[in-house]
Amino acid sequence: MELGRLEYLQALVTEFQMTDSTEAKEQVLANLANFAYDPRNYEYLRQLQVLDLFLDMLTEDNETLVEFAMGGLCNLCLDKTNKEYILEANGVEPIINCLSSSNEETVVSAVTTLMFLTTPRSRAQTTALPVVECMLRFSLSANARLSNLASIFLQDYCSPLQVEEARNLSRHTAVGIPLPKD
Repeated sequence: MELGRLEYLQALVTEFQMTDSTEAKEQVLANLANFAYDPRNYEYLRQLQVLDLFLDMLTEDNETLVEFAMGGLCNLCLDKTNKEYILEANGVEPIINCLSSSNEETVVSAVTTLMFLTTPRSRAQTTALPVVECMLRFSLSANARLSNLASIFLQDYCSPLQVEEARNLSRHTAVGIPLPKD
């Protein structure tokens, strides 16, 4: 007997919750993130509280779990209901924290997700001064994907005043200057 879509997704969530294997958790989370790409799955993923699962995984020490969770949120947040859920669940802060990840895919997904989550109501949070400063640094990156994405963020989501304020603040801080050795 073939499992229906909801039952299959439920089986994945159950496997994620029950397994002690890190590798299995990574594989299941990757599958859930891929299923989050299809709008036909949105209602099922909400019903199974996969948005909460993704948000919870953003604070894990395992970078692979964080990468897949961030990718899943990025796939889900174009939907208005999912976007509202993430905003109401205070999801912006952990997403912003992912901007400091050493994993390129996590950072690219975090920037994209912040773009998708920006609404008139959330703009103050998604384009807060530390985020704009971060985007200025990313816009200077040698990584073309990150540089282009950050430049679009600055141009389309931030006001010229916000960008100028972040530039002025960056000129007066020691960002990027290594600390002296003992």
